[in-house]
Amino acid sequence: QLQLVESGGGLVQPGGSLRLSCAAPGFTLDYYDIGWFRQAPGKEREGVSYVSASGDNTKYTDFVKERFTISRDSAKNTVYLQMNSLKPEDTGIYYCAASYFYSKYDRLDGRHYDYWGQGTQVTVSS
Repeated sequence: QLQLVESGGGLVQPGGSLRLSCAAPGFTLDYYDIGWFRQAPGKEREGVSYVSASGDNTKYTDFVKERFTISRDSAKNTVYLQMNSLKPEDTGIYYCAASYFYSKYDRLDGRHYDYWGQGTQVTVSS
């Protein structure tokens, strides 16, 4: 069973940066679409970004465009989410998710994904 492990969260001041990592010990992520999602306190989970298995396609939700960058490093078997110019409203638990099969769902829709990590907390506050 594929297990995803997120890391890199923490407390950062507004305007700061963090880089989140998503790894799968013992498995290769090369064949999976990877998505990043977040859930703020009292809110529903929302899609943040996605990268295709090939790495050729990416997608971002509007509120992180120009600030966040998703990338994958096959040699390290890791997918990253570089987050710059962080805002207090970016606070939440960030999850990575993986999908092996094609689905009809938008790639920022959680229903596309079969495997989920436990999440990493990101807090943006002065």
